[in-house]
Amino acid sequence: MRFYDRSIFDLLSRHAAKRRNRKAQKHSARMKKYLLSIMGAGLFALWCSPQSGLSESASRYDRLPERIGEDVGPFFKASFNYVRGKASTATAVMTIHREDWERSQTLKAWTRGEKESLITIVQPAKDRGNGTLKSDRNMWVFNPKVNRTIKLPPSMMSQAWMGSDFSNNDLAKSDTLLEDYRHTLIGVDEHEGKQVFIIESIPKPEAPVVWGKQVLKIREDLVFLEEAFYDEDDELVKKMVFEDFRSVDGKLCPFILTMYPVDEPGNYTRVVYESFSFRESLPDFIFTTAALKNPPRE
Repeated sequence: MRFYDRSIFDLLSRHAAKRRNRKAQKHSARMKKYLLSIMGAGLFALWCSPQSGLSESASRYDRLPERIGEDVGPFFKASFNYVRGKASTATAVMTIHREDWERSQTLKAWTRGEKESLITIVQPAKDRGNGTLKSDRNMWVFNPKVNRTIKLPPSMMSQAWMGSDFSNNDLAKSDTLLEDYRHTLIGVDEHEGKQVFIIESIPKPEAPVVWGKQVLKIREDLVFLEEAFYDEDDELVKKMVFEDFRSVDGKLCPFILTMYPVDEPGNYTRVVYESFSFRESLPDFIFTTAALKNPPRE
Protein backbone atom coordinates (compact mmCIF):
# COMPACT_ATOMS: atom_id res chain seq x y z
CA MET A 1 0.00 0.00 0.00
CA ARG A 2 1.35 3.36 -0.98
CA PHE A 3 1.90 6.05 1.65
CA TYR A 4 -1.05 8.26 0.66
CA ASP A 5 -3.31 5.15 0.49
CA ARG A 6 -2.31 4.20 4.03
CA SER A 7 -2.85 7.79 5.21
CA ILE A 8 -6.38 7.77 3.81
CA PHE A 9 -6.99 4.34 5.34
CA ASP A 10 -5.79 5.56 8.77
CA LEU A 11 -7.93 8.70 8.50
CA LEU A 12 -11.04 6.68 7.65
CA SER A 13 -10.31 4.23 10.48
CA ARG A 14 -9.98 7.05 13.04
CA HIS A 15 -13.19 8.64 11.75
CA ALA A 16 -15.07 5.34 12.06
CA ALA A 17 -13.73 4.84 15.60
CA LYS A 18 -14.89 8.33 16.62
CA ARG A 19 -18.36 7.60 15.25
CA ARG A 20 -18.52 4.35 17.23
CA ASN A 21 -17.42 6.17 20.40
CA ARG A 22 -20.02 8.92 19.96
CA LYS A 23 -22.72 6.31 19.36
CA ALA A 24 -21.66 4.37 22.46
CA GLN A 25 -21.65 7.54 24.57
CA LYS A 26 -25.14 8.49 23.40
CA HIS A 27 -26.40 4.98 24.17
CA SER A 28 -24.79 5.10 27.61
CA ALA A 29 -26.37 8.48 28.35
CA ARG A 30 -29.81 7.25 27.23
CA MET A 31 -29.47 4.11 29.35
CA LYS A 32 -28.37 6.11 32.41
CA LYS A 33 -31.31 8.48 31.95
CA TYR A 34 -33.68 5.51 31.66
CA LEU A 35 -32.30 3.77 34.72
CA LEU A 36 -32.53 6.91 36.85
CA SER A 37 -36.03 7.64 35.63
CA ILE A 38 -37.45 4.31 36.79
CA MET A 39 -35.29 3.47 39.77
CA GLY A 40 -36.31 6.59 41.67
CA ALA A 41 -39.79 5.19 42.10
CA GLY A 42 -38.21 1.99 43.34
CA LEU A 43 -37.14 3.53 46.61
CA PHE A 44 -40.47 5.22 47.08
CA ALA A 45 -41.47 4.67 50.73
CA LEU A 46 -43.67 6.45 53.21
CA TRP A 47 -42.01 8.03 56.23
CA CYS A 48 -44.30 5.61 58.01
CA SER A 49 -42.22 2.87 56.43
CA PRO A 50 -42.20 -0.43 58.32
CA GLN A 51 -39.42 -2.13 60.21
CA SER A 52 -39.76 -5.84 60.73
CA GLY A 53 -39.60 -7.13 64.27
CA LEU A 54 -39.49 -3.72 65.95
CA SER A 55 -40.00 -4.31 69.66
CA GLU A 56 -42.11 -1.99 71.81
CA SER A 57 -39.09 -1.08 73.91
CA ALA A 58 -37.23 0.13 70.81
CA SER A 59 -39.47 3.18 70.58
CA ARG A 60 -39.21 4.14 74.28
CA TYR A 61 -36.99 6.85 75.64
CA ASP A 62 -36.40 8.04 79.19
CA ARG A 63 -37.29 11.72 78.84
CA LEU A 64 -37.68 14.66 76.48
CA PRO A 65 -34.54 16.63 75.57
CA GLU A 66 -33.79 19.40 78.06
CA ARG A 67 -30.43 21.06 77.48
CA ILE A 68 -29.01 22.75 74.40
CA GLY A 69 -25.96 20.78 73.32
CA GLU A 70 -27.03 17.45 74.80
CA ASP A 71 -26.90 14.17 72.90
CA VAL A 72 -30.48 13.28 71.93
CA GLY A 73 -29.78 9.95 70.25
CA PRO A 74 -32.45 7.97 72.21
CA PHE A 75 -35.16 10.56 71.48
CA PHE A 76 -34.17 10.69 67.80
CA LYS A 77 -34.25 6.89 67.51
CA ALA A 78 -37.68 6.78 69.16
CA SER A 79 -38.97 9.34 66.66
CA PHE A 80 -37.39 7.52 63.75
CA ASN A 81 -39.07 4.26 64.75
CA TYR A 82 -42.36 5.80 65.90
CA VAL A 83 -44.62 4.83 63.03
CA ARG A 84 -43.06 1.64 61.84
CA GLY A 85 -44.95 -1.61 61.49
CA LYS A 86 -44.14 -4.99 59.99
CA ALA A 87 -45.51 -4.41 56.47
CA SER A 88 -47.50 -1.82 54.52
CA THR A 89 -49.25 -0.95 51.27
CA ALA A 90 -49.63 2.54 49.86
CA THR A 91 -50.77 4.52 46.85
CA ALA A 92 -49.31 7.97 46.24
CA VAL A 93 -48.91 10.68 43.63
CA MET A 94 -45.57 12.41 43.10
CA THR A 95 -45.67 15.80 41.39
CA ILE A 96 -42.59 17.58 40.08
CA HIS A 97 -43.28 21.31 39.73
CA ARG A 98 -41.18 23.72 37.70
CA GLU A 99 -41.82 27.26 36.48
CA ASP A 100 -42.76 26.18 32.96
CA TRP A 101 -43.94 22.58 33.41
CA GLU A 102 -45.36 20.06 35.84
CA ARG A 103 -45.76 16.28 35.73
CA SER A 104 -47.16 13.61 38.02
CA GLN A 105 -46.97 9.86 38.49
CA THR A 106 -49.21 7.56 40.52
CA LEU A 107 -47.43 4.69 42.24
CA LYS A 108 -48.47 1.61 44.17
CA ALA A 109 -46.08 0.33 46.84
CA TRP A 110 -45.74 -2.78 48.98
CA THR A 111 -43.11 -2.81 51.75
CA ARG A 112 -42.01 -5.40 54.27
CA GLY A 113 -39.48 -4.56 56.92
CA GLU A 114 -36.80 -2.00 56.11
CA LYS A 115 -35.19 -3.96 53.28
CA GLU A 116 -37.96 -5.18 50.98
CA SER A 117 -40.18 -3.13 48.68
CA LEU A 118 -42.01 -3.49 45.40
CA ILE A 119 -43.22 -0.43 43.54
CA THR A 120 -45.05 -0.16 40.24
CA ILE A 121 -46.18 2.88 38.26
CA VAL A 122 -49.95 2.97 37.72
CA GLN A 123 -50.32 6.27 35.85
CA PRO A 124 -49.71 7.81 33.35
CA ALA A 125 -50.48 5.09 30.81
CA LYS A 126 -47.17 5.55 28.97
CA ASP A 127 -45.26 4.65 32.15
CA ARG A 128 -47.63 1.97 33.48
CA GLY A 129 -45.91 -1.26 34.44
CA ASN A 130 -42.47 0.23 35.06
CA GLY A 131 -41.45 -0.99 38.47
CA THR A 132 -38.69 -1.50 40.99
CA LEU A 133 -37.92 -4.30 43.41
CA LYS A 134 -35.63 -3.78 46.39
CA SER A 135 -34.42 -6.67 48.51
CA ASP A 136 -31.73 -5.97 51.09
CA ARG A 137 -28.99 -4.17 49.10
CA ASN A 138 -30.11 -5.57 45.75
CA MET A 139 -32.34 -3.69 43.33
CA TRP A 140 -34.01 -4.55 40.05
CA VAL A 141 -36.03 -2.43 37.61
CA PHE A 142 -38.47 -3.65 34.97
CA ASN A 143 -39.48 -1.92 31.72
CA PRO A 144 -42.53 -3.50 30.05
CA LYS A 145 -41.80 -1.84 26.68
CA VAL A 146 -38.67 -3.96 26.26
CA ASN A 147 -39.80 -6.70 28.65
CA ARG A 148 -36.47 -6.49 30.43
CA THR A 149 -35.41 -6.72 34.08
CA ILE A 150 -32.15 -4.99 35.01
CA LYS A 151 -30.20 -5.34 38.26
CA LEU A 152 -28.86 -1.98 39.47
CA PRO A 153 -25.69 -1.25 41.47
CA PRO A 154 -26.21 0.14 45.03
CA SER A 155 -24.15 3.21 44.08
CA MET A 156 -27.08 4.57 42.06
CA MET A 157 -29.27 4.86 45.18
CA SER A 158 -27.83 8.30 45.93
CA GLN A 159 -28.74 9.67 42.49
CA ALA A 160 -31.46 12.23 41.88
CA TRP A 161 -34.13 11.03 39.50
CA MET A 162 -36.65 12.14 36.87
CA GLY A 163 -35.79 15.80 37.33
CA SER A 164 -37.18 15.72 40.86
CA ASP A 165 -35.76 17.29 43.99
CA PHE A 166 -35.59 13.94 45.80
CA SER A 167 -32.73 11.51 45.74
CA ASN A 168 -33.35 7.81 46.06
CA ASN A 169 -31.94 7.87 49.59
CA ASP A 170 -34.39 10.65 50.51
CA LEU A 171 -37.26 8.42 49.48
CA ALA A 172 -35.84 5.33 51.13
CA LYS A 173 -35.33 6.97 54.53
CA SER A 174 -32.41 4.65 55.10
CA ASP A 175 -31.22 3.72 58.58
CA THR A 176 -27.99 5.55 57.76
CA LEU A 177 -29.42 8.57 59.59
CA LEU A 178 -29.45 6.47 62.75
CA GLU A 179 -26.20 4.63 62.23
CA ASP A 180 -23.89 7.22 60.67
CA TYR A 181 -24.80 10.46 62.48
CA ARG A 182 -24.58 11.95 65.98
CA HIS A 183 -27.62 13.94 67.10
CA THR A 184 -27.44 17.09 69.24
CA LEU A 185 -30.16 19.46 70.46
CA ILE A 186 -29.52 23.00 69.14
CA GLY A 187 -32.88 24.71 69.76
CA VAL A 188 -36.50 24.47 70.88
CA ASP A 189 -39.60 25.81 69.10
CA GLU A 190 -43.37 25.27 69.26
CA HIS A 191 -45.98 23.81 66.89
CA GLU A 192 -49.69 23.44 67.62
CA GLY A 193 -49.10 23.83 71.33
CA LYS A 194 -46.36 21.19 71.47
CA GLN A 195 -42.60 21.55 71.90
CA VAL A 196 -40.50 21.15 68.78
CA PHE A 197 -36.89 20.04 69.18
CA ILE A 198 -34.37 21.27 66.61
CA ILE A 199 -31.74 18.59 66.20
CA GLU A 200 -28.43 18.86 64.37
CA SER A 201 -27.20 15.57 62.92
CA ILE A 202 -23.46 15.50 62.19
CA PRO A 203 -21.85 12.55 60.35
CA LYS A 204 -19.55 10.33 62.37
CA PRO A 205 -15.89 10.31 61.29
CA GLU A 206 -15.39 8.30 58.09
CA ALA A 207 -19.14 7.75 57.69
CA PRO A 208 -19.98 7.10 54.00
CA VAL A 209 -22.64 9.83 53.70
CA VAL A 210 -23.44 12.56 51.18
CA TRP A 211 -24.43 15.44 53.46
CA GLY A 212 -22.22 17.63 55.61
CA LYS A 213 -25.03 17.72 58.17
CA GLN A 214 -28.79 17.55 58.54
CA VAL A 215 -31.03 19.64 60.76
CA LEU A 216 -34.38 18.18 61.80
CA LYS A 217 -37.42 19.53 63.59
CA ILE A 218 -39.15 16.84 65.64
CA ARG A 219 -42.19 17.43 67.80
CA GLU A 220 -42.42 16.15 71.36
CA ASP A 221 -44.94 13.49 70.23
CA LEU A 222 -42.21 12.09 67.92
CA VAL A 223 -43.63 13.56 64.70
CA PHE A 224 -41.12 14.73 62.05
CA LEU A 225 -41.93 18.27 60.82
CA GLU A 226 -38.91 19.26 58.73
CA GLU A 227 -35.55 18.00 57.52
CA ALA A 228 -32.89 20.29 56.08
CA PHE A 229 -29.88 19.08 54.09
CA TYR A 230 -26.51 20.89 54.15
CA ASP A 231 -23.43 20.34 52.05
CA GLU A 232 -19.87 20.01 53.34
CA ASP A 233 -19.47 23.81 53.28
CA ASP A 234 -22.42 24.16 55.68
CA GLU A 235 -24.63 25.63 52.95
CA LEU A 236 -28.32 24.71 52.92
CA VAL A 237 -29.11 22.70 49.76
CA LYS A 238 -32.74 21.63 50.18
CA LYS A 239 -35.47 21.23 52.74
CA MET A 240 -38.20 18.64 53.19
CA VAL A 241 -41.45 19.58 54.93
CA PHE A 242 -43.98 17.10 56.39
CA GLU A 243 -47.68 18.02 56.43
CA ASP A 244 -51.25 16.73 56.61
CA PHE A 245 -50.84 14.39 59.57
CA ARG A 246 -53.44 11.64 59.81
CA SER A 247 -53.95 8.78 62.21
CA VAL A 248 -53.02 5.35 60.86
CA ASP A 249 -53.60 2.58 63.37
CA GLY A 250 -53.36 5.14 66.16
CA LYS A 251 -50.15 6.77 64.95
CA LEU A 252 -49.77 10.11 63.17
CA CYS A 253 -48.31 9.85 59.68
CA PRO A 254 -47.55 12.70 57.24
CA PHE A 255 -49.58 12.28 54.05
CA ILE A 256 -47.81 15.12 52.23
CA LEU A 257 -44.01 15.39 51.83
CA THR A 258 -42.56 18.33 49.89
CA MET A 259 -38.91 18.86 48.96
CA TYR A 260 -37.80 22.43 48.22
CA PRO A 261 -34.43 23.15 46.53
CA VAL A 262 -32.91 26.30 48.03
CA ASP A 263 -31.19 27.53 44.86
CA GLU A 264 -34.35 27.24 42.71
CA PRO A 265 -37.15 29.23 44.37
CA GLY A 266 -40.59 28.15 43.19
CA ASN A 267 -39.49 24.63 42.33
CA TYR A 268 -40.56 21.67 44.42
CA THR A 269 -41.37 17.97 44.38
CA ARG A 270 -44.42 16.85 46.33
CA VAL A 271 -45.52 13.37 47.38
CA VAL A 272 -49.19 13.04 48.34
CA TYR A 273 -50.39 9.74 49.76
CA GLU A 274 -53.85 8.75 48.59
CA SER A 275 -54.00 5.68 50.80
CA PHE A 276 -51.81 3.90 53.32
CA SER A 277 -52.28 0.91 55.59
CA PHE A 278 -50.16 -1.19 57.90
CA ARG A 279 -50.25 -4.95 57.44
CA GLU A 280 -49.32 -7.70 59.84
CA SER A 281 -47.54 -9.46 56.97
CA LEU A 282 -47.27 -9.72 53.19
CA PRO A 283 -46.58 -12.92 51.22
CA ASP A 284 -43.08 -13.73 50.03
CA PHE A 285 -44.03 -13.84 46.33
CA ILE A 286 -44.65 -10.07 46.29
CA PHE A 287 -40.94 -9.41 46.73
CA THR A 288 -39.71 -11.40 43.73
CA THR A 289 -38.69 -10.54 40.17
CA ALA A 290 -41.78 -12.45 38.97
CA ALA A 291 -44.01 -10.02 40.88
CA LEU A 292 -41.94 -7.14 39.52
CA LYS A 293 -43.13 -8.12 36.03
CA ASN A 294 -46.66 -8.95 37.16
CA PRO A 295 -47.43 -6.98 40.37
CA PRO A 296 -50.41 -7.83 42.62
CA ARG A 297 -53.70 -6.22 41.66
CA GLU A 298 -54.83 -5.54 45.23
